[in-house]
Amino acid sequence: MSDDALVALFANGDERAARVLTARLGPKAYSVALRVLGNRAEAEDAAQEAMLRLWRMAPDWRPGEAQVSTWLYRVVMNLCLDRKRHGKRAGAVPLDAVPDPADPGPGAAERMQDGARTDALQAALLTLPERQRQAVVLRHIEELSNPEIAGIMEISVEAVESLTARGKRTLAAALAGRQAELGYDNG
Repeated sequence: MSDDALVALFANGDERAARVLTARLGPKAYSVALRVLGNRAEAEDAAQEAMLRLWRMAPDWRPGEAQVSTWLYRVVMNLCLDRKRHGKRAGAVPLDAVPDPADPGPGAAERMQDGARTDALQAALLTLPERQRQAVVLRHIEELSNPEIAGIMEISVEAVESLTARGKRTLAAALAGRQAELGYDNG
């Protein structure tokens, strides 16, 4: 079922539609907020606020004018920028190691390596200028298309391409000296 249809069902009182749409879009909203803010608690707050705004505007949603996910990404980005602008962020904090499945998952060494890579990427992302970080997160982590990103960031596709290219170069330079440390030996 499409996101538009789920929003319409929720607007008509179907709570199951809200659960389905939250399960579908909530993790993506959180992921974007986490990458932009670098703080789990702040990211959770931003993602929850974005979902609440989606539910509040559901009765007024006009299918076909925009994708629900694009609208939600834009709201998440605005909330993140507002939080940064108004100093609601306690400061850049490295990500904790992402917990892996306990059963057939990787061992402790692999989990530590993955955590170090995640932390290194997050630290490098936080050094990027804000617009570059947004573009890189949406393109290379969330895997959105350049036209989708242009709509979310309200810029041209060419500007998205420029921001992501500069961001990738900066990230590559920041992480280049850490390849061996992060387990990317070429030998």
